[in-house]
Amino acid sequence: MTSPTHRTFRTFRIGQIVPSSNVTMETEVPAILRSRQSLVPDEGFTFHSSRMRMTHVTPEQLKAMDADSDRCAVELSDARVDVLGYACLVAIMSMGLGYHRAAQERLHLRTAENGGPAPVVTSAGALVHGLHTLGARKIVLLAPYMRPLTRTVVDYLGHEGIEVLDHTALEIPDNLDVAAHDPARLPGLARALEYAEADAVVLSACVQMPSLTAIEEAEQLLGKPVVSAAVCTAHQMLRALDLEAVAPGAGHLLSGAYARAPLPQ
Repeated sequence: MTSPTHRTFRTFRIGQIVPSSNVTMETEVPAILRSRQSLVPDEGFTFHSSRMRMTHVTPEQLKAMDADSDRCAVELSDARVDVLGYACLVAIMSMGLGYHRAAQERLHLRTAENGGPAPVVTSAGALVHGLHTLGARKIVLLAPYMRPLTRTVVDYLGHEGIEVLDHTALEIPDNLDVAAHDPARLPGLARALEYAEADAVVLSACVQMPSLTAIEEAEQLLGKPVVSAAVCTAHQMLRALDLEAVAPGAGHLLSGAYARAPLPQ
């Protein structure tokens, strides 16, 4: 009689570079990846963070914070993380069009120089890639930022071939207040947008504004694929690890339809 074969349990270390006032990315990404374990019980994750100082979402604080990301990458590579996520979308986008590519390359280099090379995912680049993966050329979005920074996000996505048909800036300047925004409000706010011609809806163009618990409700309400920056980051992290990007309760992008989507070139 042949004994059944068993896969060895594998644990992956997830590193995140987060703003000092961010309290959401260390809850939503773990929640997504842990929900995946119900489908793939022989793969698990541990979570590790390094923080950059930022309390108010202003161009000045974002620029100063980004300059600190190299230190964080080195610290996380000390732990030999398997993938590293830069968890501030607007910090990347405010540094110039296409900046996520330069940031990913630079931070990966820092990990390699420290003897712990790891792929780097930025939430900004992940949102772009997630929308391209869905084939979304036209979108609507919600963002917590002040109007000028929200316009930066809109312009950044436009440069990447994604037209924002309509958007709402909630104008919440304090980052802890962003985290306190009730995600149950988001589907209704999204419904007020002109989304009929959109290919997808971005329920939160910010990794600090909670939205995970509202993603699937919004999809049912709007009849469109709904993503967030956090959902897209989790999807790209899994693909960077060469794992199937699937997780229940996180919307269409992580439904399994794009489980083996290629990474951006």
